[in-house]
Amino acid sequence: MEEKVFTANRQAAYNYHLLERYEAGLALTGTEVKSVREGNANLKDGYATIQKGEAWLLNCHISPYEFGNRQNHDPLRKRKLLLHRQEIHRLTGKVEERGLTLIPTKLYLKNGRIKCEIALARGKKLYDKRETERRKSAEQEARQAIKHRRMV
Repeated sequence: MEEKVFTANRQAAYNYHLLERYEAGLALTGTEVKSVREGNANLKDGYATIQKGEAWLLNCHISPYEFGNRQNHDPLRKRKLLLHRQEIHRLTGKVEERGLTLIPTKLYLKNGRIKCEIALARGKKLYDKRETERRKSAEQEARQAIKHRRMV
């Protein structure tokens, strides 16, 4: 069960507190699959929403396939997320009740299928972002100090 990650949304962990993660399939056209396999996808501004009992991925840019014909896909079209009904109901309740949002964190290949990992997230405030940055830099300095001691 090897996963090949095509694209990841690294800004998601910086801008949001990621609470829960879900694996969802994607309903893609043939040219979209080929374009994603080439690594021409961007999740940076993407988000997911639930409308009429179905989950949708919005504002996720998948570039048109280079060798596609006139029936190539629209880069920013709405894409259906394939989730179980009980997962959709659980997400609907949490998004409406607590003011959370659904953010795509990565697109990857699993067992020959392209999957999207979505996360239930709460937006970070500016002071939270600063705290995260401070913690990261402190850990990096500690790792460098340990590495330097081992070399001496």
